[in-house]
Amino acid sequence: MSLQGRTILITGAGRGLGRAFAEACAAAEAERILVADIRADWGEATAAALRAEGAKAEFLAVDLGDPHSIEAFGAEVGRRCGTIDGLVNNGAIATGIGGKTFEEIDVETWDKVMAVNVRGTWLMTKAMAPLLRQSKLGGRIVNLASDTALWGAPRLLHYVGSKGAVISMTRSLARELGPDGVAVNAIAPGLVLVEATEYVPEERKQLYVTGRAMPRAQEARDVTGLVVYLLGPGAGFVTGQLVPVNGGFVFN
Repeated sequence: MSLQGRTILITGAGRGLGRAFAEACAAAEAERILVADIRADWGEATAAALRAEGAKAEFLAVDLGDPHSIEAFGAEVGRRCGTIDGLVNNGAIATGIGGKTFEEIDVETWDKVMAVNVRGTWLMTKAMAPLLRQSKLGGRIVNLASDTALWGAPRLLHYVGSKGAVISMTRSLARELGPDGVAVNAIAPGLVLVEATEYVPEERKQLYVTGRAMPRAQEARDVTGLVVYLLGPGAGFVTGQLVPVNGGFVFN
């Protein structure tokens, strides 16, 4: 579970699960942590907190909805690092979009969710692929899907559809990057108690709790261990896989 010697990039690391992943990577002694987020205040705060604990961390701004921003970001990471060993595609639009039926979702919101969650994941992977291929430790990509795409959560079709796409992309990317020694996997968390899910109605939160094999609320720490493993030396021959992490709400 050690990440010694590895440079790890995490998108959407300013808060919530992304910040928890960054903290877990620091605890696993990653050599360098790149905190990426659209919000400079959140990203800088995460990087500063990691540095205060002794980690080597830095913030770089990126807008996953803007292809030009991702291209410039990739060039900057290449200039600073030359190579990276792990990419966690965590950044996504998830907050404040639920509750509408498929007939009520407007086209503008649908397109925005797809642009960030699907296209953004693709373009970030594309930008980082040359650096991951150069990893001497074996490149790793962990994509954040969602168990909503496994059980078909209602009133959330744009998000569910985007995470279903991430699952399919993971399998295709695994085959394309496998010859280069880059492992690509996805995890599907359940409803995690972080800032992004504060808006979720209590009824939906209780549905998760009562429907789990382990009937309790899910916290960020329930997810971080798997991500560290998939980024590390023990997961070099694990690729193209989807792992639900939801206390048994759905089984894969």
